[in-house]
Amino acid sequence: MSTSYLDTDDLGFYGAFGGAYVPELLRPNVEELEAAFNSYCFTETFENEYASLLKDFVGRPTPLYYAARLSEKYGMHIYLKREDLCHTGAHKVNNTVGQILLAKHMGKTDIIAETGAGQHGVATATVCALMGLNCIVYMGEKDIERQAPNVQRMKMLGAEVRPATSGSKTLKDATNEAIRHWINHPDSYYLIGSVVGPHPYPKIVAYFQSVISKEIEKQLTEKTGKGYPDKVVACVGGGSNAAGAFYHFFDTKSVELIAVEAAGLGIDSGKSAATSVLGTPGVLHGSLTLLMQDADGQVVEPHSISAGLDYPGIGPLHAHTIATGRTTAIAITDDEALQAALQLSKLEGIIPALESAHALAALDKLALRKDEVIVVNLSGRGDKDMNTYMEKFSSL
Repeated sequence: MSTSYLDTDDLGFYGAFGGAYVPELLRPNVEELEAAFNSYCFTETFENEYASLLKDFVGRPTPLYYAARLSEKYGMHIYLKREDLCHTGAHKVNNTVGQILLAKHMGKTDIIAETGAGQHGVATATVCALMGLNCIVYMGEKDIERQAPNVQRMKMLGAEVRPATSGSKTLKDATNEAIRHWINHPDSYYLIGSVVGPHPYPKIVAYFQSVISKEIEKQLTEKTGKGYPDKVVACVGGGSNAAGAFYHFFDTKSVELIAVEAAGLGIDSGKSAATSVLGTPGVLHGSLTLLMQDADGQVVEPHSISAGLDYPGIGPLHAHTIATGRTTAIAITDDEALQAALQLSKLEGIIPALESAHALAALDKLALRKDEVIVVNLSGRGDKDMNTYMEKFSSL
């Protein structure tokens, strides 16, 4: 029986969720990946190179910033983990640096990826340029339009951006196309951007993102004398930034973990991405998890103003911790996220990504006790969302 929420069984399941539901053609790929990860990524050689790149290329450690004016407003101590200050503008690069070292060790030269908000695509294009590897990024046609600055960045970095034109033309469809490419080109390396997909990807991505909570523990101890906050809050689409922010706290029951999903136009509006509320168990993109589906098992198209949260599923680790009550899920609407973004901008001089704005909006929904210590993972910066912000706040 698992002793940790982070443990998987031999088939890659976190409790009832996970596994590797892949075509027979890809079975050798996931087995090769798991073997390479286990044999290489815990060696001194890997750890030294990874740590060096995180420090000198990514810019870690990122600050744990005490948001004084936000804290005064809510009557508690709010710290922001500043992943928005990472190179490329979000937490995604923590994972791409780790996976590109793994891919290079495995002798892979052709890298494929999926992206929603574009931050994972930019981070993948960045590390491929760093290592001199070929890069193809699949991105929904709708997301290409609403995240145009990131598309331009990917192209400047030498990546080929291929549009996904089916379905809702968002992250789900980009992932479909990336997996299809992988099936047709099994010698390529699929660099997944979140804690989704077939085992061992959720475990690998969570491990590479765990640097976030590792730093939070150390920084909070330095600032408060206590390494454990009362609450950690992070947005969840697939859930990589949340997995990283929660990682070292999963087994510390005194720390409340708050996963914030996108309610879109409202949970019952038919235009939502609140998977933990609307989802049921099913297989999506290679793992058994919670996903939004109809009575026939067909995926229900999600909606969120945030491209990074516009996904009909959730990573199996999060599905497990939500189902067992370890993590509390909260859903935030488009409008609530927009107002939270504006509030942080005006109170703290920080413009957050729309994804991160959902986490900030959860502060209004939580049962808060005076002088609690809360860490909000500020997963990305808002440069990529300025067109949306200006359209919504046209009167500014």
